[in-house]
Amino acid sequence: MRKGILSIGAAAAALTLGLTACGGESGDTSAQSSGAPSSAAAGDAKPGKIGVILPDSKSSARWETADRKYLEEAFKAAGVQYDIQNAQGDKTAFQTIADQMITNGATVLMIVNLDSGTGKAVLDKAKSQGVATIDYDRLTLGGSASYYVSFDNTAVGKLQGEGLVKCLTDKKADKPIIAELNGSPTDNNATLFKQGYDSVLQPKYDSGDYKKGPDQSVPDWDNTQAGTIFEQMLTQEPKIAGVLAANDGLGNAAISVLKKQKLNGKVPVTGQDATVQGLQNILAGDQCMTVYKAIKKEADAAAQLAVSLAKGEKPQASGTVKDTEGNRDVPSVLLEPQAIYFDNVKDVVADGFVSKDELCTGDFADKCTKAGIS
Repeated sequence: MRKGILSIGAAAAALTLGLTACGGESGDTSAQSSGAPSSAAAGDAKPGKIGVILPDSKSSARWETADRKYLEEAFKAAGVQYDIQNAQGDKTAFQTIADQMITNGATVLMIVNLDSGTGKAVLDKAKSQGVATIDYDRLTLGGSASYYVSFDNTAVGKLQGEGLVKCLTDKKADKPIIAELNGSPTDNNATLFKQGYDSVLQPKYDSGDYKKGPDQSVPDWDNTQAGTIFEQMLTQEPKIAGVLAANDGLGNAAISVLKKQKLNGKVPVTGQDATVQGLQNILAGDQCMTVYKAIKKEADAAAQLAVSLAKGEKPQASGTVKDTEGNRDVPSVLLEPQAIYFDNVKDVVADGFVSKDELCTGDFADKCTKAGIS
């Protein structure tokens, strides 16, 4: 994969856009939300309407607690009409929502696909009707999106692999058996994450430093299924000494199983998304690390693109990502992820992604103090 990685500042410059997002704390977490233009509409021409389809609220809390909130703030600040809906994991609903948005006048459609097949059908139909399209967070393989905004997902996986190695080294693990609990096989991001962490772990397997254990994907990122799958992994290989879990939800599913065997804290588990649950697991010592993706910056970059397109402009993105199935280079904005361990959980709080009040509840108050969260 060839990709251009832009810093936050470079991304904004490359897009040559003028949107400024406000950074409020509250957000609408209903299944659907819409906004009407304010008197502060950007530009002289009245911009078109922007439709956003989020994938679900089950695979990760981020879609409703973070992405929706930050996109709403950005669209409101720009004074554009918008409609944000969540398909709740239903492929038929996803396509129906897209059709309704286009019928209701959306001139820009931003999607987080449930799988590339569904995503492609939606993007191609939108394109045929003159609607500009953006792949948000997940690239639709073989699709026709005009732009792609995400994080460098291979880098995310690499941080996870390096994190697990660090945590196993800290525990002085000798030839540990590693279980890999991968994301959904229909999500291209999950493939990229795995490429990233396998680039770190495979040399360890090849050298004999680590032993490769069970390796399985979790359909639809379903946390309940992840728990069942990991329980089967542990039955198959009771001496699992490290778990590469592709996100915090899958990591928590593994931790719940480890707790039953009184192995939590003894077996390092990775994660991703810096959710409250994931961060609390790190504070408790049950999860060794997560990967923080500054979603506000991702949402702001995507919103800038969408607003520019809604105004009839043709923004330029200096980065590209190779769509291997469609054999094309997709203009892209890729943001940098950050590894989070116990000693820098405070960075996520300081950035405003998670508040001290929601993180440092009950027994976690003392742990937050020890982690330097004030």
